Amino acid sequence: MGKALIIGAGGVANVVAHKCCQVPEVFEEICIASRTLKKCEDIRDKLTGSRTKVRVAQVDADQTEEVIQLIKEFQPELVINVALPYQDLTIMEACLATGVHYVDTANYEPPDVPKFEYKWQWAYREKFAQAGLTALLGSGFDPGVTGVFCAYAQKHYFDEIHTIDIVDANGGDHGYPFATNFNPEINIREITAKGRYYKEGEWIETDPLSVKKVYDLEEIGPKNIYLLYHEELESLAQNIKGIKQIRFWMTFSDNYLNHLKVLENVGMTSIEPIEFEGQQIIPLHFLKAVLPDPASLGPRTKGKTNIGCIIQGVKDGQPRTYYVYNICDHQECYAEVGSQAISYTTGVPAMIGAKLIMEGKWQKPGVYNVEEFDPDPFMADLNKYGLPWREDFAPTLLDEE
Repeated sequence: MGKALIIGAGGVANVVAHKCCQVPEVFEEICIASRTLKKCEDIRDKLTGSRTKVRVAQVDADQTEEVIQLIKEFQPELVINVALPYQDLTIMEACLATGVHYVDTANYEPPDVPKFEYKWQWAYREKFAQAGLTALLGSGFDPGVTGVFCAYAQKHYFDEIHTIDIVDANGGDHGYPFATNFNPEINIREITAKGRYYKEGEWIETDPLSVKKVYDLEEIGPKNIYLLYHEELESLAQNIKGIKQIRFWMTFSDNYLNHLKVLENVGMTSIEPIEFEGQQIIPLHFLKAVLPDPASLGPRTKGKTNIGCIIQGVKDGQPRTYYVYNICDHQECYAEVGSQAISYTTGVPAMIGAKLIMEGKWQKPGVYNVEEFDPDPFMADLNKYGLPWREDFAPTLLDEE
C-alpha cells in the first residue's frame, strides 16, 4: 500500500519496525532513521526475510531541514515519530513542508521545562487541516490505547462517562538495583513532576507521589499505585462526554522510589545546567548516561504489565461500571520482537495508528488525539497484533478498595 518513515531507533522503534513488517500489505517499505545509524542497522538486520522492504538512514531530528530532505528522498505516505518528545515540533514542521501524515506516541515537551501538555501541538490544527494532512497524537499505550479504551466505552457502554481511573502497572523485574523501563530522562522528569487530576472542571495539583493507594491487579497482585499527571488526561477531559473526574495512577516499588529520592536529594535529577571541569552539563543527562539502556532490559525482564481504564457512568439512566485492560508478558514480547513489554505496549499501538491512517480509516485533515476517531478498528487490531484486551463489568473501584 505504501511507505512509512520511522524516526527513532530505540526499543519502541524496534517494535514498530517488527510490527510494520507483519503487515506487508500495508507497509510495503519502511525506513528506520536516527542520529545513530548503527542502531538503525541493528534493527534492520533483525528483519531479514521480511516481505516489507527495510531501509535505514541517518538523520538529526532536531534539524527540520534534515528531516525534510530525508522525507523528500524516501517519499513516505507517513512519518511515525518514536524519537524524543523534544523533537515532535521539528518533525511536524517537516511533515507539513513535504505533505505527509504524522503519528507520535508522546506529547511535545520543551527540553528546559518539564511540561506535559498538548498546547504546542494543538496549535498546528489549522495548518494540518489546510494541508489536508492527518496528525495523530499519542498513539502509544498511555497515551494511546487508554484513550481508545475510553472512546470504545463511550461508544458501546455509556450514555455518559463520569469518572475514569487509568491504572498503569508494571510487575516486571529486570534484576538491576535501579533502572528505568523507558528513556530515563523522560521517565524521571515525569515522576518527579507534581501530580495533577481533573475534577468538576478544575485541575487539582498534588505534590509528587504524595497520593498512594493499593490496588489488586489481575496476574500481578496487590501493588502500590501513585497518582501522577499524564498527558492523556488533558485531551480526555475535553473529548469524553459528561466527564467529572479523571485520574492517572502508576505502580512503583519501594526500592525504585528510595533510589529516586536519593538521586533527587543529591541533585542528579535536576535539568538545571551546572559547571563541571570547565563544561556545562545537565545532571539528568549525566544520570541517563550511566543508567542501563532501557533497550538492554529485554532479555533480563520477567513478569507482566497490566494497563487499563476503570470507568463509571450511566447507561439508560442506570449507573454502570466498566474496566477494560491489557495484560502483557515481558518474556513473550522479547521472544517475538526482542524488546520488553514497555516498548511493546507502546510500539504496537504506534503501528496500528499508522496503519489506520494509511488504510484511510483514521484519515481526516487536522491534528487529533486517538479518542477522536472511531475506536472499533483500533480495538480489533489490538487483538490481532499482540495486545488483546479484557473486560470486567464489576471491577473494584479505587475509592472502594
